[in-house]
Amino acid sequence: MSTTESTNVLVIGSGIAGCAAALSAARNGDNVALVTKATHADETSTGWAQGGIATTRHDADQFKQDIIDASDNTADPNAVDILVNEAPSVIEDVLIETLDVPFDKENDEFAYGQEAAHSTRRILHVGASTGKHILRPFFEYLQNHQSVRIYDDSTALELITEHDTVHGAIVEDSNTSRVIFAGNTILATGGIGTLYPYSTNPSAATGDGIGMASLAGAQTADMAFVQFHPTAYAADDPDELFLISEAVRGEGAVLRNGNDVRFMPDYHVDAELAPRDVVARAVSSERSQTGTVYLDVSSFDFESTFPDLAAKCEQHDVDIDAGIPVAPAQHFLCGGVVVDTHGRTTVDGLYAVGECARTGVHGANRLASTGLLEGLVWGVRAGNDAAGKSATAVETPDVTTIDPQLPDQFTDAKFKRIQQIMGRSAGITRTRDDLQNAQAELRRIKGEIDAYARTRTSRSLYELRNAAVTALLITQAASETDSVGCHQLVESADPAPQM
Repeated sequence: MSTTESTNVLVIGSGIAGCAAALSAARNGDNVALVTKATHADETSTGWAQGGIATTRHDADQFKQDIIDASDNTADPNAVDILVNEAPSVIEDVLIETLDVPFDKENDEFAYGQEAAHSTRRILHVGASTGKHILRPFFEYLQNHQSVRIYDDSTALELITEHDTVHGAIVEDSNTSRVIFAGNTILATGGIGTLYPYSTNPSAATGDGIGMASLAGAQTADMAFVQFHPTAYAADDPDELFLISEAVRGEGAVLRNGNDVRFMPDYHVDAELAPRDVVARAVSSERSQTGTVYLDVSSFDFESTFPDLAAKCEQHDVDIDAGIPVAPAQHFLCGGVVVDTHGRTTVDGLYAVGECARTGVHGANRLASTGLLEGLVWGVRAGNDAAGKSATAVETPDVTTIDPQLPDQFTDAKFKRIQQIMGRSAGITRTRDDLQNAQAELRRIKGEIDAYARTRTSRSLYELRNAAVTALLITQAASETDSVGCHQLVESADPAPQM
């Protein structure tokens, strides 16, 4: 069945950035359609976020400097100013007054956490499960908002464009194909984790927003800067992987190698609290040299400080007293679709917010717990800016299925191949030769995908197409970018992380 609908603002994605954009547009009196792959809040990258959300407190200038230092001096100062200056009011308005998020407190005052590369405690958190405590009430609030329609378990297949302007998207769920015309469309599709063999992202993170925006003509930037989190549980099975929050090191945990030696003081003056790119490369190097790295949490009461993480460790039979085995895993894309200070892309009618957007805040390396903040601040800004425009119906792309035949396991096999290519060629360290070879392989894969996509419509095929486009953008940018931040070119790259 196929339907046609119209709305003022179409938001694609339901993490903190998408929800903030939807809320902001609805507050302006607009009708909002929110399309999400998720069926509940925990299936988004925000829902998986552990550490918390950074805020400014009384140290605006130092917070700005911490962000710029962590970025290897590549962050856009104007974007950083917006983030830092607007953080307190946006958090107070949306997260505290509107959603009543139960941030941890001590003696009726917020209990701010410490994380790597922050010069002071400034992280608002709810245990080590902050994301779900933000997104569950956010999702519920929007479900009950009279101006917001939520289409869950739904995928945006393609943007509707005419004369270099986006007019909405074609959306599919298990039963219905919808043409949704919109005055403005906001991409908030999250990350790229499914492009890598080991990632802290949910499985729905297939680079959709970046792929669709690029195919619609939008510019991207900083795509070389793929951040790897240094401390994911070193599981053999990628499905068993889980993140060990940076906040654990903020509370005093230290990293030891296979020789039981604490090694981070040899790599950086801030040791375990060095920027993520530094710690991730150090962990990777020590694992290669000594066979293993583990997180020593013996200096504090891990179970009572991080009960959710302690429970996960117990579920995976991890002996906390012996240390938690860790390895780097893909975590966050610092680049994305180029946007201005209100989330506007280079294509009329199209906005992008959250991880799929490149605001300039993160530069070449993201400071811990600024991802949720960026999504919230730019989500509110984009929703405000996108409001007030009526939809225009235009001719839509033909995505009907002419040839229903698709080889069994085609998409699974191609996703696996993309993961192998990206893990080998676009990991923590890269070589130009590997990146050039990766581009050639990825172009061949994309050609195969395009051949099927011309005659067949399916969520998995369009996700695969977006993943291939995004992987190409990453490898192209990485081959053309000098080493900085989390992008490091070497003569001989480390092998892909093996848990």
